[in-house]
Amino acid sequence: MSYRGMTAEIVTITGDKGDKIEAYYAKPAGKGPFPGVVLIHHMPGWDDWTMEAVRKLAHQGFACISHHLYHRFGPGTPDDLAAKARAAGGVYDDEVVADVKGAMEFLRAQPEANGKVGMMGFCSGGRHTYLAACRLDGVDAAVDCWGGNVVVDDPTQLTPQRPVAPIDLTPNLKAPMLGLFGNEDKNPSPAQVDTLEAKLKECGKTYDFHRYDGAGHAFFAAERPAYRVEQANDGWQKIYTFYRKYLG
Repeated sequence: MSYRGMTAEIVTITGDKGDKIEAYYAKPAGKGPFPGVVLIHHMPGWDDWTMEAVRKLAHQGFACISHHLYHRFGPGTPDDLAAKARAAGGVYDDEVVADVKGAMEFLRAQPEANGKVGMMGFCSGGRHTYLAACRLDGVDAAVDCWGGNVVVDDPTQLTPQRPVAPIDLTPNLKAPMLGLFGNEDKNPSPAQVDTLEAKLKECGKTYDFHRYDGAGHAFFAAERPAYRVEQANDGWQKIYTFYRKYLG
């Protein structure tokens, strides 16, 4: 076959406190077994680009799910709920971690699953990926794409929603970590990426960081001026290689 088929649909996962949450799930055609990936959407919300990224991973052989982090601000369109979430200071870290756990459990419960589950996120989703990978057991691989506020230089940036800087949880990280960053980004800045890499090295963690000249924040997003085609293509290939190594 020249191309792999897939199915994509809206499903329901069980998140924090038993909440029922919409999620977009795409899986390759066939019986598998397939590794799973939880994709945590970015600050702009559970949007079309997120769905494209889910399908992109399914095309590469991964069963991928992305749940709607802002569902507690609903009902409403994804754009409306993203605006409400930003106005409220974002989602609570404890809720995020519990919702991600629910998405992981959904993936492992599927008959075509191989039992391995990775996670990844972009922007705020990169922060959530780092946070969840440090707090949850059973994460087999994690990808942080330019996660902002993983390193917190100013303690006043900590809030009830985000009470801890994820970097401080690094000793608890069990999964190998891939990090992709733009050298023109401001959050995380190159200096913050240096700090994060030093912490991972200090704690003896397995990690692989890649930094791209000529790229800033959100350089994967093809519909935005920040898009950088060469850097994005290289970054996606590094993600596929990383997941195939650790997820099968």
